[in-house]
Amino acid sequence: MRSIGNLALAVLCAGLSGMLPAHGQETSDFMPKGGKTLLIEMLGLPVDAAALRPVATARRTEEEWHAFLAAREGPMSEPELRTLAGYLAVNMPVPAGALESAEKKGDPGAALPPDGRELAWNQCQFCHSLFASHLTQDRDVQGWLGMFESPFHREIGMNQRERETFARYSAVNMPMKIEDVPEDLRF
Repeated sequence: MRSIGNLALAVLCAGLSGMLPAHGQETSDFMPKGGKTLLIEMLGLPVDAAALRPVATARRTEEEWHAFLAAREGPMSEPELRTLAGYLAVNMPVPAGALESAEKKGDPGAALPPDGRELAWNQCQFCHSLFASHLTQDRDVQGWLGMFESPFHREIGMNQRERETFARYSAVNMPMKIEDVPEDLRF
């Protein structure tokens, strides 16, 4: 009986902590864009399956993606190029049938896995402040991946591909300047 009460309390706390950002800043828009967002912006809205297919079905290294993206015309900064190249290296090609399934539903972009910004926003706030735990940390990819080895991070609901996506995004885009973070999310 006691363990059921503790479980209920843990679920309630997790649920409440997940709701905290909803009281203030409702979106992650203040954070640097993630790879999926950058790719969709590059391809244009609405996402056309024919435009997405050459990217979604290709396999390249991060360096190869960077060279491919840098050769394209468009206003993308170096951190954005690195963010998108990292996202594509980890997540492309999309799983077999994912693009076709999303296309049948009328949203080819739904075939794209979550990016680092989405993963941080949706996973980090259940247990602690996004500001102290993520936005102010300065780590390389290995440092971010190593974070997942700590006992309290091992159980985070991310698979290895998502952890790699998160780590590459975070290594390029963190730390953020304190003044770039909304006041209600600073501590």
